[in-house]
Amino acid sequence: MIEKALKTLGIIGGLGPESTVDYYQTIIALYRERAGDDSYPQFFINSMDLNRVREPVMANDLPRLADNLVAEIEKLARAGADFGLVAANTPHLVFDEVASRSPIPLISIVEATVAAAKDRQYNRLALFGTRFTMNGDFYAKPFHREQIELVRPEFADQDYIHDKYMNELIAGKFLTETKAGLLAIVARLKDRAGIDGVILAGTELPLILHEGEHNGVPFLNTTRIHCQAAVEMMFS
Repeated sequence: MIEKALKTLGIIGGLGPESTVDYYQTIIALYRERAGDDSYPQFFINSMDLNRVREPVMANDLPRLADNLVAEIEKLARAGADFGLVAANTPHLVFDEVASRSPIPLISIVEATVAAAKDRQYNRLALFGTRFTMNGDFYAKPFHREQIELVRPEFADQDYIHDKYMNELIAGKFLTETKAGLLAIVARLKDRAGIDGVILAGTELPLILHEGEHNGVPFLNTTRIHCQAAVEMMFS
């Protein structure tokens, strides 16, 4: 007898739109692989105005960021979602507060990534994302808890990653020269820090670094990891 999903997922999307499409397609593919039949999952996507997240993050107004996310998660709950996720990394700056106020359980992209890194026995991982993600403690603390070292790029490389992320990737621009620049940073970190892999802690990053590795350095695709955790929850 084929197992069927019993729980309905709700997604806070639009943060940005390109990666929300990736979530949608990845969840469907993983669900169908798990179900083993011709069925498709039913789930909700609440596509937020990106500015309602980007503006409070830029202003370091974390209470407003949390309020905006909670209000949209409440809509998912009213629609019938049994659990939810926020389809982006940077909003996890306020994940603990949002989860404590949410009417439905939420899956953390950070905790799912920690579990994946631990399962793969990584010891030293580079962290790529927005400046807020690379310099925040919401990734550092749970990885430190599991005794996995996080390596941040040099400041100039952080500026490059952040600039390309905010001004190109979120807008759906995936340029060959930007990819080359990102891979050059990976190579420098491999030589300088002996990293085991790179956490793509920005859900647009797997859309430009889609090969899965570079010169023997694997990439942890946080979108796919998050989606895998969501599909597991659907069937739990």
